[in-house]
Amino acid sequence: MRPDTPAENVDHAAEAARLERTAGLYPEDAETLLLRAAAHLELSGDRPAATKLYDRLLSSGPAPLENPSLVRALKASNLWEYGHEAEARAIIDGVRTASPRDPAPWVIAAEALEAHDELEAAHETFTEGARLLLTDVPEPPYSTHPLLYGRHRVRRMLGLAHDEWDTLADTLHTMPVSLDELHDPKRVWSLGSDNPADLEAEISRLRAELGAYREALSRPFPVAMLHWPADELTELLDAYPSLSAEYPSYEEHLATTEAALRELASSGTPNLGVVRGTVPSFEAFAASEGTSPADPALLPQYATTLAARGRAVAWPPQRGAACWCGSDRPYAGCHGTDTPTDR
Repeated sequence: MRPDTPAENVDHAAEAARLERTAGLYPEDAETLLLRAAAHLELSGDRPAATKLYDRLLSSGPAPLENPSLVRALKASNLWEYGHEAEARAIIDGVRTASPRDPAPWVIAAEALEAHDELEAAHETFTEGARLLLTDVPEPPYSTHPLLYGRHRVRRMLGLAHDEWDTLADTLHTMPVSLDELHDPKRVWSLGSDNPADLEAEISRLRAELGAYREALSRPFPVAMLHWPADELTELLDAYPSLSAEYPSYEEHLATTEAALRELASSGTPNLGVVRGTVPSFEAFAASEGTSPADPALLPQYATTLAARGRAVAWPPQRGAACWCGSDRPYAGCHGTDTPTDR
């Protein structure tokens, strides 16, 4: 969600402006693009401009937002950082009342509270989100892991004993440094130590923590495979029969896509992704390129453009996540059966 590129390497204001322009060209992706633009504005220090983008999204046209609670949580977090505490608190209360089924708003709201030393309220928010999303869930989806990790961190700060969800967070965490070490409140003391060994240990912990954040937040997609849902593929081939050579059947399309991704992974290609195509979007892209949608050479260009617009999802999906094909089955029990690749 938030770009993690160091500020010295990016002109965040210019990148925000570029993303706003792109959102104007691709209104169907405006929510994703404008959220990224707002994140860059926050990093540039222009928090009021970021708030204007959040407000723009929340008041946008008749089309509903995909994730309004996420936009509100981000707005609250941003507002609190430049002195609008009361408004931020009110928005966070509203997010909690809405009980979103996506973990991201819970995490952002709780972290905003935590950042301002509201540890009890942060703990309540993390716990409320976990209770809503993880009760009677056999295996926590990858997207809920930050909810468990954040709750673990706050409970350590509060001096609370481990419970079942803390144990689960420890089990899910795969970095070399354990969560108990990463979240040890005494870590801050070592920063003022004169002992080089203390400082070296803290640097190792911080590197491990930064690596975990970068793995979670930074997923460029140098190669993204194009996936057509069944109804979209039917519509595509009805309109452009010449593309039947590329897609003999829907089942073969899915199998070919998975096989291509596995082959790329086995050859060492990193950060693979899958983008979902739609006929109207593809036709609009063809028009922008001044060519016919019937041209097979346009397909990989379309996939690359969708990935650049933030539409790619990582492949292979994380443990417990749904398959990329849209079946709603876990990837491991769908196209990930016997997959040789383990992220």
